[in-house]
Amino acid sequence: MNHALSLRIGPATFRIGSTWRRPVEALVALYADYPAPVDGVADFTVRLEPAGPFRRWLRPSIFITGDHGLADAAPMSLAHGLLAAEMGMNLQMALGWRRHLLLHASSVEKDGRALVMTGESGSGKSTLAAQLGERGWRLMGDEFALLDLDTGAVFPFPRLVSLKNRAIDVLAAETPQRRMGPLLAGTAKGDIRHLVPNRDAIGRMGEGAKPALLLFPRFGHAADVRAVGQGEVFMRLTQASTNYVALGEPGFAALTRFVADVPARAIDFPSGDEAVALVERLWKECG
Repeated sequence: MNHALSLRIGPATFRIGSTWRRPVEALVALYADYPAPVDGVADFTVRLEPAGPFRRWLRPSIFITGDHGLADAAPMSLAHGLLAAEMGMNLQMALGWRRHLLLHASSVEKDGRALVMTGESGSGKSTLAAQLGERGWRLMGDEFALLDLDTGAVFPFPRLVSLKNRAIDVLAAETPQRRMGPLLAGTAKGDIRHLVPNRDAIGRMGEGAKPALLLFPRFGHAADVRAVGQGEVFMRLTQASTNYVALGEPGFAALTRFVADVPARAIDFPSGDEAVALVERLWKECG
């Protein structure tokens, strides 16, 4: 690759290479406070390559590949190169990580305890985690929560937070502009803008926390809280994990312990401010 960057996010290290300069320049600017791999060797490689022989110059189009890839993945516009790099890192984790049980979830920490939130795309979990991260909580990640197979602790994976559509203005209003990435308009999920976690989140990304509460958020509905039974929680978390089957018995044991020990609630909310207030109330109740 003509242009490359190596960095560490939580316990994982990446080398991102690109045929074009622009995606790597964007990564260098947004990941400026992240450390490089200690020994210079990355766990995963991501490559952003032309989708065809002439697509480096003619209507530049990116195909995401690396140590792990999807042969039938659709190519992306060079204008969305930053998003392609982020998707490439997530793909490597989803398909290749085995040191923890991966949950497709956002997570935040306060007083040594972790709040984990999972749900379908558009549920509001990423926006809520980002808002909490700006209001006294430590953001641990918006894409994956890493569950330790032995201790049950949740470890951070604080990559850039992917804000979509209306969430962009919500976070831009309470976050310094220097921590907001460029606007990527017209992606498959609408407009996207990335948020750089604050320095506390980055500086403490090696610190795990004991999970204390699991939430299934749902944005766009009247405020409500419902208990969720352990059977339903277990089923939904197996669906939210990208490596549960691959881990076998250790993954089953870790998830069983998590479900047994961590109370779960489903929450509905009509706005971010009401969601934050609801979370703060539930947090006090479970403390």
